[in-house]
Amino acid sequence: MSKRKTQARFRSWLRVWVGVVVVVAALCRGAAAQTDEIQVYDASIAAPGTLSLTLHNNYTPRGQSTPAFPGGLIPDKSLNGVAEWAYGITNWFEAGLYLPLYSVSKDRGATINGGKIRMLFVAPNADKRTFFYGINFEFSYNTKHWDPSTVTSEIRPIAGLHLHRWDFIVNPILDNSFAGGFKSLDFAPASRVAYNFSQKWAVAAEEYADLGTLRAIYPVDQQSHQIWAVFDHAAKWVNIETGVGFGLTSASDKLTLKLILSRDLRARRH
Repeated sequence: MSKRKTQARFRSWLRVWVGVVVVVAALCRGAAAQTDEIQVYDASIAAPGTLSLTLHNNYTPRGQSTPAFPGGLIPDKSLNGVAEWAYGITNWFEAGLYLPLYSVSKDRGATINGGKIRMLFVAPNADKRTFFYGINFEFSYNTKHWDPSTVTSEIRPIAGLHLHRWDFIVNPILDNSFAGGFKSLDFAPASRVAYNFSQKWAVAAEEYADLGTLRAIYPVDQQSHQIWAVFDHAAKWVNIETGVGFGLTSASDKLTLKLILSRDLRARRH
């Protein structure tokens, strides 16, 4: 298939899914952001026919001492994680499954929190482009201690620039739980500025926030803001991303650690 036809098909699929988003968003309300996955998407995906596994884990030594909703997990001294299985369908589409999604908390011990599926659409060969973009859709099934809504979803636009050794990336995320109208979507943007020492080593500053619903943005002291110091290393057998996050407001967890390990498991033979 020619490059022109591939790009035309990508744009066609993207228009379809943006239409789906508009319809879904009209039915949804905001949902509190969860912390199983603390990562800024850079529009990179598995090669067609390749299965990959990413293990996300984050621990909160100093967090909120009360749950975000009645019956929810207490963030303080909790470990949250998930195994992310991804498969490259084309050079612009990757499908993913998050299972199991789990926590170990001081109030409930070890728990299973649900699972997610996702569909990630990106500009092909994003790592070779100066300007890159994409959009990710996630649909989640949640236990009652993880989220008050059984079914939720995430809409994650992706946009960024590769400028020599520097990367600038934004993910203006919208979370929802299918009730309440478009303006009840929860706005939880994430951003990243990275410096690449080489193809194997990088350092980055990341910011994650939860600003409230589009209808009613929270006052600043009620918003969640965390600033992160992160480093990435592409080793021979595994890719490593780790970092430490510091809360900037009273509504934020004060200290959070993350570790993300990923590698390709199997590639399709040609």
